[in-house]
Amino acid sequence: MAEKTVLQKIVSGGQTGVDQAALRAALAAGLAIGGWCPPGRAAENGEIPAVFSLTETPQECSELAPEVPRSQRTEWNVRDSDATLILRPGRVESLQDPGTDWTLAFALRAQRPILTCDPSDSESGSTIADWIRSRGIWTLNVGGPSETSVPGIGNTTYRLLLGVFRDLSTTF
Repeated sequence: MAEKTVLQKIVSGGQTGVDQAALRAALAAGLAIGGWCPPGRAAENGEIPAVFSLTETPQECSELAPEVPRSQRTEWNVRDSDATLILRPGRVESLQDPGTDWTLAFALRAQRPILTCDPSDSESGSTIADWIRSRGIWTLNVGGPSETSVPGIGNTTYRLLLGVFRDLSTTF
């Protein structure tokens, strides 16, 4: 008897780059989306598109990380998910990315499952799918650099995650 994978929903904070690519890939694969975003639906390129059904946090920064922009949405997305996937390129060793760094730090602090992958690595797709299956993840938080920080990361992430999400939505 075939059974469906457990992945049902993708949440993300709505920033350009990895966040929006993950949400777009989820929609294209027929998964539910959601999550928390900053007040005013602020993204680096203006307002987060309405197609992404995200809920605004009451404040931008959390008490745990007042120096990190958008830290409250980061914490709440980690908190409300079964696990967190961080996508960041391995080739960018000196990338200053406080948001992605805080996602990793808060997931560790909250003792939540976390996986970090390079979206351009050819093995990442199977690594991510196997991790989701083995952990029985229903709601996955996805985070990583913005498009300004790493130009092209949105397209790379979209291609990777669309394949993963479609693979996971088939019966096995």
